[in-house]
Amino acid sequence: MQSDFSQGKVWKNVINQAIPLMVAQLIQILYNVVDRIYIGHLPVIGSNALTGIGLVFPITTLVAAFTNLFSTGGVPLFSMARGAKEEKKAELILGQVVSLLFVTSLALMALCYIFKRSVLFLFGASEETYVYADQYLKIYLLGTIFSVLSTGLNGFINAQGYPKKGMMTVMLGAIINLILDPIFIYGLHMGVYGAAIATVISQGVSFAWVLSFFMGKKTFYHIKKENLILKAGMVGKITSLGISGFVMQGTNCLVQIVCNKMLFMYGGDMYVGIMTVINSVREILSVPGSTLGSGAQPVLGYNYGAKQYERVRKAIRFTAAIGFLYMLIAWLAVIIFPKEILSVFTTDKAMIVSGEHALKLYFFGFFFMSFQFVGQSTFTALGCAKRAVFFSIFRKVIIVVPLTIILPMLGLGVEGVFIAEPVSNAIGGLASFTTMYFTLYKKLPE
Repeated sequence: MQSDFSQGKVWKNVINQAIPLMVAQLIQILYNVVDRIYIGHLPVIGSNALTGIGLVFPITTLVAAFTNLFSTGGVPLFSMARGAKEEKKAELILGQVVSLLFVTSLALMALCYIFKRSVLFLFGASEETYVYADQYLKIYLLGTIFSVLSTGLNGFINAQGYPKKGMMTVMLGAIINLILDPIFIYGLHMGVYGAAIATVISQGVSFAWVLSFFMGKKTFYHIKKENLILKAGMVGKITSLGISGFVMQGTNCLVQIVCNKMLFMYGGDMYVGIMTVINSVREILSVPGSTLGSGAQPVLGYNYGAKQYERVRKAIRFTAAIGFLYMLIAWLAVIIFPKEILSVFTTDKAMIVSGEHALKLYFFGFFFMSFQFVGQSTFTALGCAKRAVFFSIFRKVIIVVPLTIILPMLGLGVEGVFIAEPVSNAIGGLASFTTMYFTLYKKLPE
C-alpha cells in the first residue's frame, strides 16, 4: 500500500485507497441485505415480514451510531499514541474503548428489550407487522454485544497495519450469514426467527475472530484489566473526537423513523415495506460514491500537508467527475430496471407495482449525492470536519425531515415522502459542493 501520495498519478492513488474500502463496505451491507432478500421471499408472510424487518432499521442504526462514537473517537487517539511511541497510553485507550462499547451494548440491549413494543409502534408498526419485527428484534438484540465489540474494535486492528485481518472480520460474518440464512429460514422452517439467529451466530463468529487477534501474538497491544476501569478524562477525549460520526449516524436514524411513520400514516404497511427495499438499494448503490470520497481523503490530506496544491485540486476534480458519472449510471439503472430491482426483494405483485413509482421518485436526481460526498470528504480531509458534519445535518435534519412531514400534508401523500429525498439531495449536495469549491478549492495557493 502506497504511503507517499505526493508521488504517482493522483487518480491511481485515490482508486487504490478507495477499492479496499468499497469491498469492505459492500461485504458489510451484504451482511444485512441478505436477511431482507430471504425474508421478503417467504411464502404468504413475505411482504409483512419484510416490513417488520424494516421497522428494526432505526434501532440497528442507533446501535451503529454508538459504536461509531467510541470507535471513531478512540482509533485516532490510539494511532497518535502509537506514533508517539506511547505504548501504555495506546493500550489504555484500547481498554477504555472496550469498556465503553461493552457497557453501552448492555444498556442498549436492556432498554430495547424493555421498550421494544412502544418503540416499534412509534416507528410505524401495525399489529400485523409488529409480530415479525418483534420476532427479529428480540433475537437480534442478543447479539448486540458481539456486533458492537467486533465492529468497534475492528478499527484497532486496521490501525495496527492489518487491513486484511480487519476485512476478514466482516467477511467471516457475511459468509456465515449467507450460508446459514437459507438453512435456518427455509431448511429448518424458522422464518424470521431463523434470519435473526443466523445473524447473531455470524456476529458471534466475527467477535471471536477479533478477540482471538487481541489475545494472539501478532498484536502489540492487549486488553488488560487495569485499562478497563473508565477514566473520565480519557472518556471525554474519546467521545469528543467521535461525536461527529455519532451525529451523522444518529441523523440517519431520525430520518428512518420519520419516513416509516409518515409512510404508515399515509400508505400503510406496504409502503413501509417498500421503503425497506429502497433503503437496501440505496445502501448498495451509495457505496462506490461514498468510498471514492473516503479513499480521496488521505490523498487530499497528504498533498495538502506537503503543499502539493495542484495535486489536491486534481484529486478533488477526479473524485467529483468519477463520482458524478457513477451516480448518474446508478440512477439510470434504477429508472430503467425498477421492477427487476424490486423483484430481488419480494414476490408481492402489489408491492412491486407501487414500488416501481416510489423507486423512481426517490432516486430522481440521485447523482446530486456525488456533490455531497466530494464536498464532505474534502472538508474532512483538509481539517474542516465541523463543516462536513454541518452539511450532513443540514441535508437530513433541516431539509429531509421537515419535507417528509410537510409534503404529505400538502396533499402529496406517500409521494411526498419519496419526493423529499431528491429535493434534499439537490439542495444539500449543491450547497456542500459550492461551499467547498469557493471556500477551499478556489483558495488553494497556486
